[in-house]
Amino acid sequence: MDKPGISRFMLTRRQCLKGAAALSLAAVLPRYANAAQFTYKLATGQDPTHPVNKRAQEAIDRIKQATGGKMEIRLFPANQLGSDTDLLSQVRNGGVEFFNEASSVLSTLVPVAGIVNTGFAFPDYDHVWQAMDGSLGKYVRAQIEKVGLLTMSKPWDNGFREITTSSKPVKTPEDLHGMKLRVPASPILSTLFSALGASPTPINFNEVYSSLQTKLVEGQENPLAIISTARLYEVQKYCSLTNHVWDAYWILGNRRAVERLPADVREIVFREFEKSAADERADIAALSKSLVDGLKKNGMQMLDVDASPFKAALAKTDYYKTWRGKFGDEAWKLLQDHAGSLT
Repeated sequence: MDKPGISRFMLTRRQCLKGAAALSLAAVLPRYANAAQFTYKLATGQDPTHPVNKRAQEAIDRIKQATGGKMEIRLFPANQLGSDTDLLSQVRNGGVEFFNEASSVLSTLVPVAGIVNTGFAFPDYDHVWQAMDGSLGKYVRAQIEKVGLLTMSKPWDNGFREITTSSKPVKTPEDLHGMKLRVPASPILSTLFSALGASPTPINFNEVYSSLQTKLVEGQENPLAIISTARLYEVQKYCSLTNHVWDAYWILGNRRAVERLPADVREIVFREFEKSAADERADIAALSKSLVDGLKKNGMQMLDVDASPFKAALAKTDYYKTWRGKFGDEAWKLLQDHAGSLT
């Protein structure tokens, strides 16, 4: 009498086990079916709150959706994978596939990338975008691609750079004389401040806060978005709105890694980074207006500065002549076509 019950129990148990196995398999199959065929890394030096990372993540999400999960890009902000100079080497050798780099640092590898950092060249954003979305930007992109890198979109905006200090404000060129000022590893920025009488000290960005905190340097220069997101107002008292240099961000791709992608995936990647470039530019433009008040609230003294005495002081040196010689007449002409005469 027990056997039929046992049989029914065994049958039911077998059916349950089979059903559970089927359910497990069904749960696993879609995950494997949709597994990314390409998993790449995008490294940045900016704080996670910076618009670069916000817009980069949006591009990454759109790329994954548009490729049906074939392409997955993982974002590593805030120099998690190394300093800017380390990452520039990594993106060249394929250790990371994508990297966001400022022109000021990229110029150590591609010298003409630094032409946008020419001191007091661009008076405003209208002149910047006419140049960078036009002939000058096209020329710079072509030179970047000669070193095995691809520019994944038009340039993003790093903003106009301003000077911050801890001990005294900078209102005139004379205020810079003898000042130990942190600059990125960028020859054009070092020579700019040397010409103005300062003592520029190249330091990687991931060490800026500590170098200011320990008084290794008295001041530094960066766009307002960086000054805010890196909380430099905690270790600096004054911010002089000099707009001495405009700087670009470039989303760089390792050529071999990008060319491994199928044509349709590659097209999507370029398209979405291009869209985020426009969005990030709008973010920086909006922030440039609001951050002055925000930094004031955080204790910084914001100083409006007349840039013309700085430019006049620079013109009395061999700064412009030297950099025209380094960049070449063709590139210099393209710069002056948009920025006006630099003498």
